[in-house]
Parts: sequence; C-alpha cells; structure tokens
Amino acid sequence: MTAPTGPGPETAGLTDWIAVVAGAVGALMATLDISITNTALPQIQGAIGASGTEGTWIGTGYLVAEVIMIPLTAWFTRLLGLRTLLLVTTTAFVLFSIFCGLSGSLLAMIIGRIGQGFFGGALIPTAQVIVRTRLPARQMPVGMSIFGIIVLIGPILGPVLGGYLAEEVSWRWCFFLNLPVGIALAVLLLVGLPRQRANLGLLAKADWWGILGMTLAFSCLTVVFEEGQRDGWFESPTILGLTLASLLGFAILLLSQRTSADPVIKLSLLGNRAFSSAALIAMAVGAASYGATFILPQFLSTIAGYNPRQAGAVMALSAVPVFLLVPILPRVIGRFDARVMVALGLVCYAASCFVDIGLSPDSAGSDFTVSQLLRGVGQILASMPLNQVSMAAIGRENAADGAGIYSMARNLGGSMGLALSGVVIDQRSAVHSDAIRETLTANSLAGQARLAADGVSQGIDAATAKLRAIAQLSSLIERQALVMTYSDCFWLMGVMILAMTPVVLLLRRPK
Repeated sequence: MTAPTGPGPETAGLTDWIAVVAGAVGALMATLDISITNTALPQIQGAIGASGTEGTWIGTGYLVAEVIMIPLTAWFTRLLGLRTLLLVTTTAFVLFSIFCGLSGSLLAMIIGRIGQGFFGGALIPTAQVIVRTRLPARQMPVGMSIFGIIVLIGPILGPVLGGYLAEEVSWRWCFFLNLPVGIALAVLLLVGLPRQRANLGLLAKADWWGILGMTLAFSCLTVVFEEGQRDGWFESPTILGLTLASLLGFAILLLSQRTSADPVIKLSLLGNRAFSSAALIAMAVGAASYGATFILPQFLSTIAGYNPRQAGAVMALSAVPVFLLVPILPRVIGRFDARVMVALGLVCYAASCFVDIGLSPDSAGSDFTVSQLLRGVGQILASMPLNQVSMAAIGRENAADGAGIYSMARNLGGSMGLALSGVVIDQRSAVHSDAIRETLTANSLAGQARLAADGVSQGIDAATAKLRAIAQLSSLIERQALVMTYSDCFWLMGVMILAMTPVVLLLRRPK
C-alpha cells in the first residue's frame, strides 16, 4: 500500500496546505521536546530527586524510543492510514507529556519521556511524507522548505523556551505546553487529511523478525552512544553487552531484508546513490548540530558564567538567518542546482566551527555572534535542499520509507555527535591540562611570577597565602585546558563537515 498521490499536477488546494501545516506543527512539537528539557534539567532533577548521572536518562529515554519509532512509521502508515496514525500518536504524545509534567519521581519521568519519544518519533517523518504526497512538483520546494525550517528551529528554540519556562514559570510547563499545541494539531489533521481505511491484514504478514532486529539494533546503539563515555565504554559490562546486542539486532535485521516479502524498513533504498549520499550528509550535519548545541551551552555556563536564559539567547542567534531566508529560499531552491546550495551550506557550517577555534577564558556570548550567524546560514542552506534531494531521489511511492530512513540517519548522527563530544572533552582536557602543567611548574619563571604576583594576603601567613596561590593557579590551568578542549571540538566538527563536501557530487538534482 503506497502513500496517497496528492491533489494533482497543477497546484495544491487549501486542504493540502492545511495538511502541510499540520505536519509542520507536529514535527515542531516533537523536535522541540528533544531539547526543551536540556536547560531545565537542573530544576527537573531537583524536583524528582535525581542525580546528575540519573538525569541523563531523561534525554536518553526520549532519543532511544524515538529512534525505534522513526523507521516503523512507514509500516504504521500502511497499517492504520496516515490520518489515523497521526491522530493516535498526537493524542498519546500529549498524554505522555502531561504525565511527565505531573511526575514526582525519576522512574515516572523516564516512562513519560519514553512514551513521548516513541509517539513523537512518528511526527517527524510523516511531515515529509505529507509534503511529498500532497504537493505537486512545482510547489515541492515551498513544502520542503517549511519542513526544513521546522527541523532546524525546534532544537534551537527548545533550550531557549525550556530555560525561560524553568526560571520564570515552572519546569512542568515544558511538558504542559504540548496540550494546547496538540489540540490545535488534531483539528488541523481532521480538516487537512482524508480518512483512510486501515489495513489490519498487514499484522498477519508483518516482518516481526525485522521489527525485533531493528528495535534491538537501534535502541541499544543509541544507549551506547549516549551513555558509553560516562560508563567508560567497553570497560563497562553493560556497554559491552549492549554493543553485542546491537550487533545481533543488525544481523537479524539484515537477514529479514533477504527473507521477508515486505520488510518493515526498506534498506534497499540505500542502494540509491543519491539517497544514501543525502542520508550520509544528513548524519554528519546532525552530528555537528547536536555537538554544537552540547558544547556551546557548556562553554557559556562553565567559562562565561551564563545562566540558562543568557545561554539560550546566544544559541537563538543561529535562528536569525533561518527567519530571514524563509521568504527567499523556497523560490531559490527550485531555480538553482540544489547540490551547489548544499555544498555552500556545508562550507558555511564548517567556517562557523573554525571561527570558534580561537576561544579564550575571557570569551563571552558576544564572541559567538559571527559563528552562530554562520551556523544558521550553513544549516538552512544545507538542510533544506537536502530534504528535497533525498525525497526526489526515491519517488512518491517510497516517500514514507525514505523519510523514516532519512530522519533516523539524522538522529543517529546526533547521538554520534554527542558521544564524540563527550569523548573529546574527557580525553583532550586531560591532555591539555598535563601539557600546561609540564610547562608551568613552581620552578618555572612563569610559575614563580604568578605566585609572586598573588603576594601575601592581608592577615594570612606566607605559607597559607602560597597554598591559596597554588590552588588558584591550578584552577586557572583546568579552566584554560577546558577552553582548549572546546576549541578542539569545534575544529573536529569543522573538519568532519568539510569532509562531506565531496559527497555532494553524488547527489542528483531534482527534476
């Protein structure tokens, strides 16, 4: 059963645009909730009695459940019909959001976040499916631009909105906010999407082995990426066991691709060179985007001393180019080679990373203005044409399956970006700290000058004053090492993005 073919070759009608807006609202709600808890996490952990390590599962639970649902969305669409699926997932997403807002324990919060992630995972790829199946080719750039903007804006606005609600209202409104949005979304879905008959017969011939393998593979892999650094990677029996379980899941999934008449996920689409190249670039952009949204708030908090609202305001700068280019890009995408735009976007994104290499302990939010603006330009120039190229490469009949694979690639890239950032911060900070300490000892001229500059504090004996000076010097060394480590992270992200630019040559320009 394929997705509906849409209104026809000429122009989209009012209900078609209502459907597109509904898909965009659903994707925005889901992408916002990925990151809206990041800045409110300290308040949430305090309210439910969770430690810092336990609190990480508030985000990890969401991502694990989401990455399971995203590739299943195409199968659920064929099983229930697009409108029924979206109404069910929207209702469940809102109910689990309310459950999170009312939670008073860590277990309840994690259960709520898993429910949010699972049902919210269907809202992102279905937005692409609606655009691909309800709009004619002439208006496709506009629809894909709307989707691309939503995917970019959600992670940017999430920390800003979460920080504001946590400080000015209550962290619980990070979840209660989904109630009015969900009601509005349900109304748009009822108006914009036609009712389709469910095909429950698919249950009898479902690719259950493929579903099992995919669930095992991607859920365990996501947990490994998210928790591996904190648990010492393969020194931890848990991480080692999850890695082996993920490999087993991939083996089952690949076997089901060969034996099942109707695989749950069409990995054969990756044989399409243009589509697989677009998915690879999306994975790299996802890794860089999630990595930047992880590193920048840390720098602003630990080095510049910013609170969540101030850090959110700096991060929101990357949204400015998105809003400015919204009226222009839909027209430009349809007239110029999308490959050139993607390459230009990757170069701008890499440049934004290289600008942040020269950080210092005195850097503040204003020093990130240029890099954040460049990052916004790079993201929108790369992501919006890439969405169109990926969907055009596989045709309308494969829109649902392709959207699931594409979204899954971006999310897995995000998890890889977070894991890589954690590894670099832990390892490089120790390397830089040791290097500084080797050159700056108590016997070195610089070390003696620093200790002498502190002098003897009033009312404190010389020995105590010297110990305080040494402690202050040690703190400065750790601070400088951390700044150098953040610079390393941005350098690695820039190199990774630049390495993706040759892959653009493998893309195919949409007709």
